Amino acid sequence: MIAPCHFGLEAVLKREILDLGYDILQVEDGRITFLGDEEGICRANIFLRTAERVLLKVGCFHAETFEELFQGTKNLPWEDYIPRDGRFWVTKAASIKSKLFSPSDIQSIMKKAMVERMKQKYQVSWFEESGEAFPVRVFLKKDEVTAALDTTGESLHKRGYRKLTAKAPIAENLAAAMIMLSPWNRERILIDPFCGSGTIPIEAALMAANAAPGMNRSFLSDTWSHLIPKKIWYESMDEANELADFSVKTDIQGYDLSEDMVKIARANARLAGVEQMIHFQKRDVADLSHSKKYGFVITNPPYGERLEEKEMLPALYETIGERFRALDDWSMYLITSYEEAERYIGRKADKNRKIYNGMMKTYLYQFMGPKPPRNKKQG
Repeated sequence: MIAPCHFGLEAVLKREILDLGYDILQVEDGRITFLGDEEGICRANIFLRTAERVLLKVGCFHAETFEELFQGTKNLPWEDYIPRDGRFWVTKAASIKSKLFSPSDIQSIMKKAMVERMKQKYQVSWFEESGEAFPVRVFLKKDEVTAALDTTGESLHKRGYRKLTAKAPIAENLAAAMIMLSPWNRERILIDPFCGSGTIPIEAALMAANAAPGMNRSFLSDTWSHLIPKKIWYESMDEANELADFSVKTDIQGYDLSEDMVKIARANARLAGVEQMIHFQKRDVADLSHSKKYGFVITNPPYGERLEEKEMLPALYETIGERFRALDDWSMYLITSYEEAERYIGRKADKNRKIYNGMMKTYLYQFMGPKPPRNKKQG
Protein backbone atom coordinates (compact mmCIF):
# COMPACT_ATOMS: atom_id res chain seq x y z
CA MET A 1 0.00 0.00 0.00
CA ILE A 2 1.08 3.60 -0.61
CA ALA A 3 0.11 6.48 1.70
CA PRO A 4 0.78 9.96 0.24
CA CYS A 5 1.24 12.90 2.64
CA HIS A 6 2.35 16.56 2.71
CA PHE A 7 6.02 17.01 1.74
CA GLY A 8 7.91 17.31 5.02
CA LEU A 9 5.63 15.06 7.07
CA GLU A 10 7.01 11.67 5.98
CA ALA A 11 8.60 10.96 9.39
CA VAL A 12 5.31 11.57 11.23
CA LEU A 13 3.33 9.31 8.89
CA LYS A 14 6.02 6.62 9.04
CA ARG A 15 5.71 6.56 12.85
CA GLU A 16 1.93 6.30 12.60
CA ILE A 17 2.11 3.32 10.21
CA LEU A 18 4.63 1.53 12.44
CA ASP A 19 2.41 2.20 15.48
CA LEU A 20 -0.48 0.53 13.61
CA GLY A 21 1.73 -2.54 13.28
CA TYR A 22 2.67 -2.50 9.58
CA ASP A 23 6.10 -2.87 7.95
CA ILE A 24 7.53 0.05 5.98
CA LEU A 25 8.92 -0.87 2.55
CA GLN A 26 9.98 2.55 1.26
CA VAL A 27 10.02 6.20 2.32
CA GLU A 28 10.04 8.79 -0.49
CA ASP A 29 9.23 12.50 -0.71
CA GLY A 30 5.52 12.81 0.05
CA ARG A 31 4.73 9.07 0.21
CA ILE A 32 5.27 5.97 2.32
CA THR A 33 4.99 2.43 0.88
CA PHE A 34 4.08 -0.23 3.44
CA LEU A 35 2.93 -3.83 3.61
CA GLY A 36 -0.56 -4.84 4.75
CA ASP A 37 -3.57 -7.05 4.05
CA GLU A 38 -7.31 -6.33 3.62
CA GLU A 39 -7.55 -5.36 7.29
CA GLY A 40 -4.61 -3.01 6.70
CA ILE A 41 -6.62 -1.09 4.08
CA CYS A 42 -9.48 -0.62 6.55
CA ARG A 43 -7.34 0.28 9.57
CA ALA A 44 -5.03 2.62 7.63
CA ASN A 45 -8.03 4.57 6.29
CA ILE A 46 -9.71 4.77 9.70
CA PHE A 47 -6.70 5.44 11.96
CA LEU A 48 -4.06 7.42 10.02
CA ARG A 49 -4.17 11.11 10.99
CA THR A 50 -1.51 12.55 8.65
CA ALA A 51 -2.01 10.61 5.37
CA GLU A 52 -3.82 12.05 2.35
CA ARG A 53 -5.23 8.69 1.23
CA VAL A 54 -4.45 4.96 1.10
CA LEU A 55 -3.56 3.49 -2.30
CA LEU A 56 -3.46 -0.21 -3.16
CA LYS A 57 -0.42 -0.76 -5.40
CA VAL A 58 -1.21 -2.76 -8.55
CA GLY A 59 2.31 -2.69 -9.98
CA CYS A 60 5.23 -0.71 -11.39
CA PHE A 61 7.30 -0.76 -14.56
CA HIS A 62 9.74 1.33 -16.62
CA ALA A 63 8.37 3.48 -19.50
CA GLU A 64 10.05 6.14 -21.61
CA THR A 65 7.58 6.05 -24.54
CA PHE A 66 3.80 5.92 -24.80
CA GLU A 67 4.09 2.43 -26.34
CA GLU A 68 6.04 1.24 -23.27
CA LEU A 69 3.43 2.90 -21.05
CA PHE A 70 0.63 1.09 -22.92
CA GLN A 71 2.32 -2.33 -22.79
CA GLY A 72 3.42 -1.91 -19.18
CA THR A 73 -0.10 -1.00 -18.10
CA LYS A 74 -1.59 -3.86 -20.14
CA ASN A 75 0.72 -6.34 -18.38
CA LEU A 76 -0.59 -5.47 -14.89
CA PRO A 77 -3.17 -7.84 -13.32
CA TRP A 78 -6.14 -5.41 -13.26
CA GLU A 79 -8.67 -8.28 -13.25
CA ASP A 80 -7.38 -9.30 -9.78
CA TYR A 81 -8.89 -6.08 -8.43
CA ILE A 82 -11.55 -4.76 -10.82
CA PRO A 83 -14.64 -6.90 -11.43
CA ARG A 84 -16.32 -7.26 -14.85
CA ASP A 85 -18.84 -4.47 -14.17
CA GLY A 86 -16.37 -2.15 -12.37
CA ARG A 87 -16.07 1.55 -13.32
CA PHE A 88 -12.41 2.37 -13.80
CA TRP A 89 -10.46 5.40 -14.96
CA VAL A 90 -7.12 7.11 -14.30
CA THR A 91 -8.17 9.91 -12.00
CA LYS A 92 -4.73 11.49 -11.53
CA ALA A 93 -1.31 11.26 -13.17
CA ALA A 94 1.78 12.95 -11.73
CA SER A 95 5.20 13.02 -13.39
CA ILE A 96 8.60 14.03 -12.00
CA LYS A 97 11.86 13.92 -13.99
CA SER A 98 10.30 11.58 -16.58
CA LYS A 99 10.17 11.66 -20.38
CA LEU A 100 6.37 11.23 -20.27
CA PHE A 101 4.86 14.24 -18.57
CA SER A 102 1.46 15.08 -20.10
CA PRO A 103 -1.15 14.00 -17.50
CA SER A 104 -4.04 13.83 -20.00
CA ASP A 105 -2.06 11.67 -22.48
CA ILE A 106 -0.86 9.35 -19.69
CA GLN A 107 -4.44 9.01 -18.41
CA SER A 108 -6.02 8.20 -21.78
CA ILE A 109 -3.30 5.72 -22.87
CA MET A 110 -3.44 3.86 -19.55
CA LYS A 111 -7.24 3.65 -19.71
CA LYS A 112 -7.04 2.16 -23.23
CA ALA A 113 -4.44 -0.38 -22.06
CA MET A 114 -6.61 -1.36 -19.08
CA VAL A 115 -9.61 -1.87 -21.38
CA GLU A 116 -7.55 -4.09 -23.70
CA ARG A 117 -6.35 -6.21 -20.78
CA MET A 118 -9.81 -6.58 -19.28
CA LYS A 119 -11.40 -7.41 -22.65
CA GLN A 120 -9.05 -10.37 -23.01
CA LYS A 121 -9.43 -11.55 -19.43
CA TYR A 122 -13.22 -11.20 -19.24
CA GLN A 123 -13.74 -12.13 -22.91
CA VAL A 124 -16.08 -9.22 -23.60
CA SER A 125 -16.04 -6.64 -26.39
CA TRP A 126 -17.15 -3.68 -24.25
CA PHE A 127 -17.73 -2.74 -20.62
CA GLU A 128 -20.92 -1.43 -19.11
CA GLU A 129 -18.98 0.05 -16.17
CA SER A 130 -22.19 0.05 -14.13
CA GLY A 131 -20.71 -1.27 -10.87
CA GLU A 132 -18.48 0.11 -8.12
CA ALA A 133 -15.82 2.78 -8.75
CA PHE A 134 -12.12 1.89 -9.07
CA PRO A 135 -10.18 5.14 -9.64
CA VAL A 136 -6.52 4.66 -10.54
CA ARG A 137 -3.69 6.99 -9.54
CA VAL A 138 -0.39 6.87 -11.39
CA PHE A 139 2.96 8.34 -10.46
CA LEU A 140 5.99 8.60 -12.78
CA LYS A 141 9.41 9.31 -11.31
CA LYS A 142 12.59 9.02 -13.40
CA ASP A 143 10.61 6.95 -15.96
CA GLU A 144 9.45 4.44 -13.31
CA VAL A 145 5.64 4.14 -13.42
CA THR A 146 3.70 3.19 -10.27
CA ALA A 147 -0.02 2.41 -10.69
CA ALA A 148 -2.36 2.08 -7.72
CA LEU A 149 -6.07 1.96 -6.89
CA ASP A 150 -7.45 4.65 -4.61
CA THR A 151 -9.15 2.92 -1.66
CA THR A 152 -10.07 6.18 0.10
CA GLY A 153 -12.21 8.33 -2.19
CA GLU A 154 -12.56 11.79 -0.69
CA SER A 155 -9.18 12.75 0.84
CA LEU A 156 -8.49 11.53 4.39
CA HIS A 157 -8.11 15.10 5.65
CA LYS A 158 -11.90 15.38 5.24
CA ARG A 159 -12.89 13.84 8.56
CA GLY A 160 -16.55 14.76 8.13
CA TYR A 161 -16.81 17.31 10.96
CA ARG A 162 -15.83 20.51 9.17
CA LYS A 163 -19.04 21.60 7.46
CA LEU A 164 -18.15 25.29 7.82
CA THR A 165 -14.71 26.80 7.28
CA ALA A 166 -12.62 29.93 7.63
CA LYS A 167 -11.33 31.68 4.50
CA ALA A 168 -7.89 29.95 4.67
CA PRO A 169 -8.42 26.82 6.73
CA ILE A 170 -5.56 24.52 7.63
CA ALA A 171 -6.08 20.93 6.41
CA GLU A 172 -7.04 18.54 9.20
CA ASN A 173 -4.13 16.16 8.53
CA LEU A 174 -1.63 19.05 8.61
CA ALA A 175 -3.13 20.32 11.88
CA ALA A 176 -2.81 16.80 13.33
CA ALA A 177 0.84 16.60 12.20
CA MET A 178 1.68 19.93 13.90
CA ILE A 179 0.35 18.56 17.19
CA MET A 180 2.10 15.21 16.72
CA LEU A 181 5.43 16.99 16.08
CA SER A 182 5.12 18.61 19.51
CA PRO A 183 5.43 16.85 22.90
CA TRP A 184 1.89 17.98 23.83
CA ASN A 185 -0.34 15.49 25.62
CA ARG A 186 -3.81 15.78 27.11
CA GLU A 187 -2.40 16.54 30.59
CA ARG A 188 -1.06 19.87 29.31
CA ILE A 189 -2.91 22.98 28.19
CA LEU A 190 -3.12 23.85 24.46
CA ILE A 191 -4.21 27.22 23.07
CA ASP A 192 -4.73 28.21 19.44
CA PRO A 193 -5.12 32.04 19.36
CA PHE A 194 -6.02 32.01 15.62
CA CYS A 195 -8.40 29.05 15.70
CA GLY A 196 -10.60 29.99 12.72
CA SER A 197 -13.01 27.10 12.14
CA GLY A 198 -11.46 25.19 15.04
CA THR A 199 -9.34 22.61 13.21
CA ILE A 200 -6.25 22.54 15.48
CA PRO A 201 -8.22 22.40 18.78
CA ILE A 202 -10.59 19.75 17.33
CA GLU A 203 -7.70 17.56 16.11
CA ALA A 204 -6.06 17.88 19.55
CA ALA A 205 -9.32 16.89 21.26
CA LEU A 206 -9.70 13.84 18.97
CA MET A 207 -6.17 12.79 19.96
CA ALA A 208 -6.90 13.37 23.66
CA ALA A 209 -10.00 11.16 23.31
CA ASN A 210 -7.98 8.54 21.36
CA ALA A 211 -10.64 8.88 18.65
CA ALA A 212 -9.70 7.61 15.16
CA PRO A 213 -9.99 10.44 12.59
CA GLY A 214 -11.92 8.26 10.11
CA MET A 215 -14.49 6.77 12.49
CA ASN A 216 -17.32 9.05 11.32
CA ARG A 217 -16.93 8.79 7.56
CA SER A 218 -17.10 6.25 4.74
CA PHE A 219 -14.44 5.17 2.23
CA LEU A 220 -14.57 4.28 -1.44
CA SER A 221 -13.35 0.70 -0.88
CA ASP A 222 -15.99 -0.18 1.73
CA THR A 223 -18.10 -1.28 -1.28
CA TRP A 224 -15.35 -3.54 -2.70
CA SER A 225 -16.81 -6.65 -1.05
CA HIS A 226 -15.03 -9.01 -3.53
CA LEU A 227 -11.68 -7.70 -2.17
CA ILE A 228 -12.51 -6.68 1.41
CA PRO A 229 -15.27 -8.58 3.22
CA LYS A 230 -17.73 -6.24 5.01
CA LYS A 231 -16.93 -8.07 8.25
CA ILE A 232 -13.38 -6.62 8.22
CA TRP A 233 -14.73 -3.05 7.90
CA TYR A 234 -17.16 -3.65 10.79
CA GLU A 235 -14.40 -5.12 12.98
CA SER A 236 -12.04 -2.20 12.22
CA MET A 237 -14.76 0.35 13.03
CA ASP A 238 -15.58 -1.57 16.25
CA GLU A 239 -11.90 -1.33 17.22
CA ALA A 240 -12.00 2.45 16.70
CA ASN A 241 -15.20 2.83 18.75
CA GLU A 242 -13.82 0.74 21.62
CA LEU A 243 -10.60 2.79 21.82
CA ALA A 244 -12.33 6.21 21.87
CA ASP A 245 -13.13 7.87 25.21
CA PHE A 246 -14.86 11.25 24.91
CA SER A 247 -15.20 11.65 28.69
CA VAL A 248 -11.50 12.49 29.26
CA LYS A 249 -10.70 15.82 30.91
CA THR A 250 -8.32 18.13 29.08
CA ASP A 251 -7.70 21.88 28.71
CA ILE A 252 -7.87 22.89 25.03
CA GLN A 253 -8.77 26.46 24.04
CA GLY A 254 -9.39 28.24 20.76
CA TYR A 255 -9.60 32.02 20.27
CA ASP A 256 -10.61 34.10 17.29
CA LEU A 257 -11.31 37.79 16.68
CA SER A 258 -14.54 36.96 14.86
CA GLU A 259 -17.65 35.98 16.82
CA ASP A 260 -18.93 34.24 13.67
CA MET A 261 -15.78 32.08 13.47
CA VAL A 262 -16.15 31.13 17.13
CA LYS A 263 -19.71 29.96 16.40
CA ILE A 264 -18.48 27.96 13.37
CA ALA A 265 -15.69 26.37 15.45
CA ARG A 266 -18.20 25.34 18.13
CA ALA A 267 -20.52 23.83 15.49
CA ASN A 268 -17.63 21.84 13.97
CA ALA A 269 -16.52 20.61 17.41
CA ARG A 270 -20.10 19.46 18.07
CA LEU A 271 -20.08 17.45 14.82
CA ALA A 272 -16.75 15.89 15.82
CA GLY A 273 -18.18 14.89 19.22
CA VAL A 274 -15.59 16.95 21.15
CA GLU A 275 -17.54 20.16 21.93
CA GLN A 276 -17.35 19.49 25.69
CA MET A 277 -13.53 19.18 25.53
CA ILE A 278 -12.75 22.61 24.01
CA HIS A 279 -13.32 26.16 25.25
CA PHE A 280 -13.80 28.55 22.30
CA GLN A 281 -14.06 32.32 22.80
CA LYS A 282 -13.82 35.64 20.94
CA ARG A 283 -10.43 37.02 21.91
CA ASP A 284 -7.59 39.03 20.37
CA VAL A 285 -4.08 37.54 20.29
CA ALA A 286 -3.00 40.75 22.11
CA ASP A 287 -4.99 39.46 25.12
CA LEU A 288 -3.29 36.04 25.14
CA SER A 289 -2.25 35.19 28.70
CA HIS A 290 -2.50 32.27 31.11
CA SER A 291 -1.56 31.59 34.71
CA LYS A 292 -0.64 27.92 34.13
CA LYS A 293 2.94 26.91 33.28
CA TYR A 294 4.27 24.51 30.63
CA GLY A 295 1.43 25.00 28.14
CA PHE A 296 1.47 24.98 24.33
CA VAL A 297 0.53 27.55 21.72
CA ILE A 298 -0.08 25.60 18.48
CA THR A 299 -1.38 27.86 15.74
CA ASN A 300 -1.74 28.81 12.08
CA PRO A 301 -1.68 32.65 12.04
CA PRO A 302 -2.37 34.80 8.94
CA TYR A 303 0.34 34.52 6.24
CA GLY A 304 -0.48 37.75 4.43
CA GLU A 305 -1.28 36.18 1.08
CA ARG A 306 -3.20 39.31 0.11
CA LEU A 307 -1.28 42.57 -0.31
CA GLU A 308 -3.30 44.60 2.20
CA GLU A 309 -2.77 41.89 4.84
CA LYS A 310 1.02 41.80 4.29
CA GLU A 311 1.40 45.31 5.68
CA MET A 312 -0.16 44.22 8.97
CA LEU A 313 2.13 41.21 9.47
CA PRO A 314 5.12 42.84 11.24
CA ALA A 315 2.90 44.26 14.01
CA LEU A 316 0.91 41.01 14.26
CA TYR A 317 4.01 38.80 14.63
CA GLU A 318 5.54 41.29 17.12
CA THR A 319 2.38 40.88 19.21
CA ILE A 320 2.62 37.09 18.97
CA GLY A 321 6.23 37.30 20.21
CA GLU A 322 5.34 39.64 23.11
CA ARG A 323 2.46 37.45 24.31
CA PHE A 324 4.54 34.27 23.99
CA ARG A 325 7.37 35.77 26.10
CA ALA A 326 4.81 36.58 28.81
CA LEU A 327 3.75 32.91 29.03
CA ASP A 328 5.96 31.27 31.65
CA ASP A 329 7.78 28.14 30.43
CA TRP A 330 5.43 27.60 27.46
CA SER A 331 6.25 26.15 24.02
CA MET A 332 4.97 27.49 20.68
CA TYR A 333 4.50 25.65 17.37
CA LEU A 334 3.57 28.06 14.61
CA ILE A 335 3.14 27.35 10.88
CA THR A 336 3.41 30.19 8.36
CA SER A 337 4.75 31.08 4.92
CA TYR A 338 5.80 34.51 6.23
CA GLU A 339 9.59 34.62 5.79
CA GLU A 340 10.10 37.34 8.44
CA ALA A 341 8.25 35.48 11.21
CA GLU A 342 11.26 34.85 13.49
CA ARG A 343 12.52 38.41 13.10
CA TYR A 344 9.29 39.97 14.33
CA ILE A 345 8.55 37.29 16.94
CA GLY A 346 11.94 38.34 18.34
CA ARG A 347 13.43 34.89 18.80
CA LYS A 348 15.04 32.27 16.59
CA ALA A 349 13.10 29.01 16.57
CA ASP A 350 14.76 26.00 18.23
CA LYS A 351 13.69 23.90 15.25
CA ASN A 352 12.32 24.80 11.84
CA ARG A 353 10.67 22.27 9.56
CA LYS A 354 9.81 23.01 5.91
CA ILE A 355 6.36 21.68 4.97
CA TYR A 356 4.60 22.07 1.62
CA ASN A 357 0.95 22.98 2.14
CA GLY A 358 -0.24 22.13 -1.38
CA MET A 359 2.18 24.11 -3.55
CA MET A 360 2.84 26.70 -0.83
CA LYS A 361 6.13 26.45 1.07
CA THR A 362 5.49 26.94 4.77
CA TYR A 363 7.66 26.67 7.87
CA LEU A 364 6.74 25.04 11.15
CA TYR A 365 8.65 27.13 13.71
CA GLN A 366 9.16 25.22 16.96
CA PHE A 367 9.92 27.30 20.05
CA MET A 368 10.61 24.83 22.85
CA GLY A 369 9.84 25.55 26.48
CA PRO A 370 11.39 23.57 29.34
CA LYS A 371 10.00 20.17 30.29
CA PRO A 372 7.73 20.23 33.35
CA PRO A 373 9.15 18.57 36.50
CA ARG A 374 8.18 14.91 36.78
CA ASN A 375 5.08 14.27 38.84
CA LYS A 376 6.14 12.66 42.15
CA LYS A 377 2.96 10.55 42.24
CA GLN A 378 3.69 9.16 38.78
CA GLY A 379 7.33 8.55 39.78
